[in-house]
Amino acid sequence: MLWSAMAMKSLFSHQSLVADPIMPAILLDNIFNPWDEIQRHQDEHLQSGHYGATATFVGTMRDFNINETVSHMTLEHYPAMTQHYLDTLCSQSIENYDLDDCLVIHRFGDIHPGEPIVLTAAWSAHRAQAFDACRYLMEELKARAPLWKKEVTADGERWVHNDQQTKEE
Repeated sequence: MLWSAMAMKSLFSHQSLVADPIMPAILLDNIFNPWDEIQRHQDEHLQSGHYGATATFVGTMRDFNINETVSHMTLEHYPAMTQHYLDTLCSQSIENYDLDDCLVIHRFGDIHPGEPIVLTAAWSAHRAQAFDACRYLMEELKARAPLWKKEVTADGERWVHNDQQTKEE
């Protein structure tokens, strides 16, 4: 199934997608290959030779947080709220950083160590805009995205807030 430049609309299940080339934000409840998604997006939506820079960030689940081993986590969200936030973030980034395009893919549901959680990608004529936009996308997602994290440790389940996470993030 082609995911690139298709925004999941909250009124449908995760398998019902509607093409929306203006809002390249995708929510998934299953594992994805970030490198395949980047290549697919470039092939389908970008003109070869037009952009000079591609900056990407892939966040994966690690097996520890707050000095404890984490066996897995669950990311919860309100679909309509989250999709609207991601769509708005993408469109603002394209405008503010003069991007040719950007892509955000974010997981929800059960996630295990080593699996990708988030992909941000930015394409622009020059590297500065792509680097800056990619970092902005990720920082905004960490600080403001309406996603809630519940981790499972040997001591049980716990909800984690941004201010409780380790400094490395």
